[in-house]
Amino acid sequence: MSNQLAGPVADVAGQTGYPDDHPPRMGFFTDTSICIGCKACEVACKEWNLVPTDDQGLRGTSYDNTGDLGANTWRHVAFVEQTAPRRQPVDLGMPEVGPPGGQTAAQTDRDVRWLMMSDVCKHCAHAACLDVCPTGALFRTEFGTVVVQQDICNGCGYCVPACPYGVIDIRPGDGRAWKCTLCYDRLRGGLEPACAKACPTKSIQFGPWEELRERAQRRVEELQAAGLTEARLYGADPNDGVGGDGAFFLLLDEPEVYGLPPDPVVTTRDLPAMWRYAGAAALAVAGAMLAAFLGGRR
Repeated sequence: MSNQLAGPVADVAGQTGYPDDHPPRMGFFTDTSICIGCKACEVACKEWNLVPTDDQGLRGTSYDNTGDLGANTWRHVAFVEQTAPRRQPVDLGMPEVGPPGGQTAAQTDRDVRWLMMSDVCKHCAHAACLDVCPTGALFRTEFGTVVVQQDICNGCGYCVPACPYGVIDIRPGDGRAWKCTLCYDRLRGGLEPACAKACPTKSIQFGPWEELRERAQRRVEELQAAGLTEARLYGADPNDGVGGDGAFFLLLDEPEVYGLPPDPVVTTRDLPAMWRYAGAAALAVAGAMLAAFLGGRR
């Protein structure tokens, strides 16, 4: 099944070879405005998927002890501490945990705001990791998600630099690539992913991708109407550089604040043109060599 999709894609699985009766594209909508940083998603992910623990303690600069996504961290709760002039509280539509956008503590005339986000593999519509995998270990599921088959992965590592988000990684001591599967085994059994099931505030929401996009847009409009004008969606646009992320986010600041690239693009987008140029160059060299050979014989 080819990963080269033409233009914006909603039916990702259908355009990669699945029959018409496949399930709808499934995904995650993560509403960071109600994330409380409890890390229940990290624990549930590790427990269900038997992901090894990392021997990591507190870093000294943040409560974030996992640091980033990797082979042994398929869900990563980022903690971002900010200070800003104090403002009036905003109703975020959840039990009161503090002033807007997370938990805050007053410091004279300024507030400390914690931005929290549970990050995960984006399951891109245009997934470069699929393009570069030489063994077919990475494949597109009937739910439109991207999964690594460990029994086929040869550990070449081509997928690691191909990912525009730096998600996929080689597990130390194992040598193979690992990442979030969006709990493919649970989906096939009619269950929601472990992280969404464990989230106590429903910050992580799972469901059909199109329905989640509509719900997310209504949530952004609700927050902006309440005064959080910085609320925005990240990864939900099917016209972006990766064709829309299967896992997208409601953010309360610029993507870079959360460690996300502002304008991600599929890293293999120029491969077809590069192969055409390489082929033309090879033909030109061969023609020049043939002309030189024939000229020498004369």
